[in-house]
Amino acid sequence: MSGAPALAGADGRLRCPWALSTEDYVAYHDQEWGRPVHGDDALFERLCLEAFQSGLSWLTILRRRAGFRAAFADFEIASVAAFTPRDAERLLGDTGIIRNRLKIEATLANARTLAEWAPGELDQLIWSHAPDPASRSSAPTTTAEVPAVTPESTALAKALKKRGIRFVGPTTAYALMQACGLVDDHLADCAYRRSTQTLA
Repeated sequence: MSGAPALAGADGRLRCPWALSTEDYVAYHDQEWGRPVHGDDALFERLCLEAFQSGLSWLTILRRRAGFRAAFADFEIASVAAFTPRDAERLLGDTGIIRNRLKIEATLANARTLAEWAPGELDQLIWSHAPDPASRSSAPTTTAEVPAVTPESTALAKALKKRGIRFVGPTTAYALMQACGLVDDHLADCAYRRSTQTLA
C-alpha cells in the first residue's frame, strides 16, 4: 500500500493527511504533535493519555482532554499519587474521561511509582530513548513510511515496564515518542515538519 502524501488544508498549507479530518486534529497537528515535550508532569500526562487511547481513536482523547486534566489534577504526579480508592470510584463515574477501570488503576499506580523517582528522572529515561536523527536517512514522504513500532519504542516500553510503569507497550511508546517530539514523523512535504532536528 502506497500510503497518502501530505495534503493541502483549507488554508492551502500542506499537512499530514490524518490532520485534515477535523479542526481538533488540525490544531493538535499544527501546535503540538511532534514538538519536544519536557518535564515529568507534562510527560506523565502524555503517557497517561496515550494509554487511555489504546483501542480508541486519538480524537476521542483530544475531545476529553480538558476533562482528563480536571479529573486527574492536571496530571501533577504528586497529586495523583495521593488519590485514594474513593478517588478511583469517582473517576469511574466521571463522564468527562474514558471510564475504564484497568486504565484508571494503571494511571494511579503509575503516579505512585513515579512519585518515588527523583525529579527529572522520567524526562531523562524517556528522552534517553530518542533515536539519533542521523539514523533516519530521510523524512517519510507518505503515511506508509511512518512506522508503528521501532527498536527504540520497544526498548522504551521495556525500560518503563522494568521500572514498574504499566499499560505502555511498544506501539503506545512509539505514539508517545511521536507526540512528544522524540521523533519527527511529519511528512517531508508537511509545512509543520521541523527544519532542524534538534530534539533534546
